[in-house]
Amino acid sequence: MTFEDLGLLPELLKAVADAGYSEPTPIQAQAIPVVLAGKDVMGGAQTGTGKTAGFVLPLLQRLARHASTSPSPARHPVRALILTPTRELAMQVHESVQTYGKYVPLRDLVVYGGVDIRPQTEALRRGVEIVVATPGRLLDHVQQKSVNFNSVEVLVLDEADRMLDMGFIPDIKRILAMLPKERQSLLFSATFSEEIKKLADTMLKAPVLIEVARRNAVTEPVTHRMHPVDQDTKRQLLAHILKTSSLKQVLVFVGTKFGASRLAHYLEKQGIEATAIHGDKSQQQRTEALEDFKSGKARVLVATDVAARGLDIDDLPHVINFELPHVPEDYVHRIGRTGRAGKEGDATSLVCAEERGKLAEIEKLIKRPIEQVVVAGFEPGAEFSGPVEKGRRGRGGRPEKAEGSREKPATGREKPSSPRREPRSRDEGRDHREPRRVEPAKPKLPKLDFDPSKPYESRASAPAAAETKRPSHRPKRPVPALLGGLPKPEPEK
Repeated sequence: MTFEDLGLLPELLKAVADAGYSEPTPIQAQAIPVVLAGKDVMGGAQTGTGKTAGFVLPLLQRLARHASTSPSPARHPVRALILTPTRELAMQVHESVQTYGKYVPLRDLVVYGGVDIRPQTEALRRGVEIVVATPGRLLDHVQQKSVNFNSVEVLVLDEADRMLDMGFIPDIKRILAMLPKERQSLLFSATFSEEIKKLADTMLKAPVLIEVARRNAVTEPVTHRMHPVDQDTKRQLLAHILKTSSLKQVLVFVGTKFGASRLAHYLEKQGIEATAIHGDKSQQQRTEALEDFKSGKARVLVATDVAARGLDIDDLPHVINFELPHVPEDYVHRIGRTGRAGKEGDATSLVCAEERGKLAEIEKLIKRPIEQVVVAGFEPGAEFSGPVEKGRRGRGGRPEKAEGSREKPATGREKPSSPRREPRSRDEGRDHREPRRVEPAKPKLPKLDFDPSKPYESRASAPAAAETKRPSHRPKRPVPALLGGLPKPEPEK
């Protein structure tokens, strides 16, 4: 089958030929006719199989009837909305729109955060038919009233599973409530889950399910291997692999933003050209890092899962998992960066003893064992061959701790675990040979003005000295009355 057999316009066929493609991929061959027929689609395919062109080409053909060279903004309302989870993926999809639509006079715009919003606002007010956006920045334009969705005919959700993982579903629902009910909706994702199906039920009407490969499958041309290593020597092993091999372009995955920057700095100190890309970097820094990697200025690109989603690098030969992902499905996305479009790729993982549980879940997901290769000089310790600690995965794929267990920070001087002790009672540690006697406290008696040991004597029989009265605080001299002075003494009768 060729692209001519799909019924595409001559302008689109010319653009596809200029891009160097002659035959459609399986996802393109199945999705393009269905989208052209105006039906809703729920499409899934392995990463790197060309699903972006599977919805961009028919979308351009459906909107070609509105193509106009008029400068009036009223002739260029937003007719198609494509939502992506990350900036890099938005830029990639927008590049595909420009590549395939260069002979069709439709205006397009990419909208994402991390850059000045004013140029995007001015472009929206001048009028564009196709908007590729991340949900957060698109809602910013909604608040500024610089975008209107009344004329939207097609909605596309790309990488819907990553949107779910990144917590964009509330924003997606807000945007869905603003769109016309009579529209065509397309949902594309590398993997499907039950949550994605629930989202599809709310936005799709009688969708056509297109799934050209089993769920969570990895591309066949990719070679998988893992090197067992101690956690403390992982960085040295990575530097050893890069120095002793002929790997020219390597994408290294880590779990955290801080870990990405620190690993890239370490490789630079080892004389290996490396750069990092993660969410804390500005959009300009991320773009420069990606361009340095593509041009060969940087030999190694260290990235996190979120930043790397949507990276489209031609002929990327090698992917190294410096740290295994918490969610096994993310292994599929990582490996999908290599072996694209049927080309060969190489996937290497550095696995320490603490990650063997994650490795077992990944092998179960992809339904194949991963070859284990020990590198001389970096042999793992005895704990690597011990029993694998199993645990349920909680939120974000992290293993849940067993009930009642406590997690202690790793200090490098861990002591062997001791049996659990019962709580101490109050009497624990005392001498139990004889119970301790507690003396009652003596009551405090008031002070007496007599000696209780002597016989009682009445005040009448008390000596004269005892009858002496205490001096009064009142003045002894009489106080004159306020009026009339002192009273006169009465005469004696």
